[in-house]
Amino acid sequence: MRPRAVCWYGDSMNPNGIASSRPIPVAQKPARSVTILGATGSVGLSTVDLIKRNPTQYRVEAVSAGRNAAALAQIARDVGARIAVIADPKRYGELKEALAGSGIETAAGEAAVVEAALHPADWVMAAISGAVGLTPTMAAIERGATVALANKECLVCAGALFMRAAAKAGATVLPVDSEHNAIFQALGAGRREDVSRVILTASGGPFRGWTREAIAKATPEQALRHPNWSMGPKITIDSASMMNKGLELIEAQHLFALAPDEIDVLVHPQSVVHGLVEFRDGSVVAQMGPTDMRVPIAHCLGWPARIDGPAPRLDLAALRDLTFEEADMERFPALSLARQAMAAGGGAPTVLNAADEVAVAEFIAGRIPFMAIPALVAKTLEAGAARGLLGEPASLEAAIAVDHTARSLARELLLNNALKPS
Repeated sequence: MRPRAVCWYGDSMNPNGIASSRPIPVAQKPARSVTILGATGSVGLSTVDLIKRNPTQYRVEAVSAGRNAAALAQIARDVGARIAVIADPKRYGELKEALAGSGIETAAGEAAVVEAALHPADWVMAAISGAVGLTPTMAAIERGATVALANKECLVCAGALFMRAAAKAGATVLPVDSEHNAIFQALGAGRREDVSRVILTASGGPFRGWTREAIAKATPEQALRHPNWSMGPKITIDSASMMNKGLELIEAQHLFALAPDEIDVLVHPQSVVHGLVEFRDGSVVAQMGPTDMRVPIAHCLGWPARIDGPAPRLDLAALRDLTFEEADMERFPALSLARQAMAAGGGAPTVLNAADEVAVAEFIAGRIPFMAIPALVAKTLEAGAARGLLGEPASLEAAIAVDHTARSLARELLLNNALKPS
């Protein structure tokens, strides 16, 4: 089955039936108009850095942020954005004052963020984290934009809806996560129908060599010490539990129209190989790169051409060893839960993600132990099934409602001490 919204290289056709052609060098193209949703987060800042390094190639239409008005105002000035939008209305006065005299328009509120997504930019970075990013990202997709997707919730909570909407609108979805971007690049080596499976790599996080008993006693400080990547606290904790890799399996299923048994995970501690594609003839094509998110973002910014990027180059001779191992489902039950949710489909991944967000916040606050994260997710999935939440959401609003209900269920389970042994 051909994927529905991601374009392909080589001799393949993209989902709209247009044959791939030799890309025009970026230097010969007019400036690409860009909107950055979530400009003050790590992915947004990396995108801003690349745009500032390639100023003649991009024209920034809009930038948005959740609450950090000062940082948003500085970004808007740095990239010459036409409009800056802050989601928190209480920060509007600060934003307006910071941009006084700049000529940059300002707005505030969640509806204004959606309006920013609807502005006529060719390329949209969807980097608003959490379920709040669903509506503006869908708005960009429904108007047929090229969307660089860094928001996991779009595909985990409403993947089928998003990909159908992209295909209907003629939108292009480009994966920003390093693993999915690696798969996207490696798939260019052959035809989609010749793919046997794709393999996402995982660093193993800070607890890769720990026993289950030791992991159970882990503190938030220990879980936040990722050996390779610098990320926000939520994704870092998810990496420690391997829930992050489980969510990426679900994303890959939707991005590349794969069956659950066509997607595997390998633990690769060096984080040099980010993804692999195995073809029917036995060939395995891998994408490699440094642990720098500017590499996949640059790939999406320049696509279908390439742009200059500032990331350090790999020194394979210095690396010497690249190792791989199976993921341990017993020590990392979150990965098994994600696989079960992926196989179940419907609202199960939405419930999984919502419960995980609640559990991670509780762990970071020191109110539950580390292994209570997958325990709470499992209990919430059970409760969600009993409440009829696991059916396929019929709309984005329905998916958001499932997300909200699942969060409430998870909090109820915590209040009722449902994780304590009877």
